[in-house]
Amino acid sequence: MNFLIISSTEDIASMNIRDKFLTSKSYTFKKLSNKWYKHDFYELNKVDRNFIKEDITANNKVYLGLTDEGLIFLYDLKLEELDFNPDFLIFASRHASKSARPALLIHTTGNWGEETSFGGNSNEIAYSSAILLKAGFLSLLESSRELEEGKFSIDMEVNHHGPTNHSIPLVFMELGSIKAEWNDQEAGKVVADAIIKTIEKYWIVKREDPIIGLGFGGTHYSPKFKKLIINTNIAIAHICPKYFVQELNEEMIKQMIDKTIENSVRFFIFDWKGLNSADKSHLSQILKGFNIEIKRTKEFQN
Repeated sequence: MNFLIISSTEDIASMNIRDKFLTSKSYTFKKLSNKWYKHDFYELNKVDRNFIKEDITANNKVYLGLTDEGLIFLYDLKLEELDFNPDFLIFASRHASKSARPALLIHTTGNWGEETSFGGNSNEIAYSSAILLKAGFLSLLESSRELEEGKFSIDMEVNHHGPTNHSIPLVFMELGSIKAEWNDQEAGKVVADAIIKTIEKYWIVKREDPIIGLGFGGTHYSPKFKKLIINTNIAIAHICPKYFVQELNEEMIKQMIDKTIENSVRFFIFDWKGLNSADKSHLSQILKGFNIEIKRTKEFQN
């Protein structure tokens, strides 16, 4: 598999994370002869077996690129400048929020409605791998143990912002939420390490053959779905929060299914308390045409 990690000069946190990739003592990147976006292009060369157990360079190629474009507006991957086709995209990015809480986060992208101020196309979600999303979240959780306990929250967000036009599954792995955290060197290292560990964990999760689901309801940071990822063999490809449920139609549901690369969506999963009665009624109507069982998050709890 070919994993392309993308960083941006426009993004302070992204450059912090990129620096940790290139200065790590646990793994090394070698500079390649070709350029990408007129910047040096790197390939993961060696990983210390004390850092991860599996030799991810044996069956995977992991590349590190740099662009001057804002990551949420990166519509052109300039694949003609590469001598390979990426199987997965991992965007090393900043996160910003009004609450300004320190956080490490992961999500895939998408716009549930017409609004495109933050990139992507209207009513379009990106391709996603439920397995990669689960692997990335668990890797952030694992790597965050190096940080002061409780200093950063570890979150999985719903689909939001761009880009949405790529035919390659993607995740954003983010450091937030204000300039102090974007420049936090220890946190930058944790996110970089988590991204490398995600490649190993992708194969571990895949071997566990997780149950693939699509999520509906709840808030932006999807706490109920986060618990499922941690505590069960569920992997979630896309999550539509409660405040966009009324905008969903059969076409958007079809997108959620078709843009889940595992092609084996088993359940529509409701955050039952995170949906009002009108939302539940609307969903029941548009989901009945699909041969996929509806479950509540609490049904997976032990």
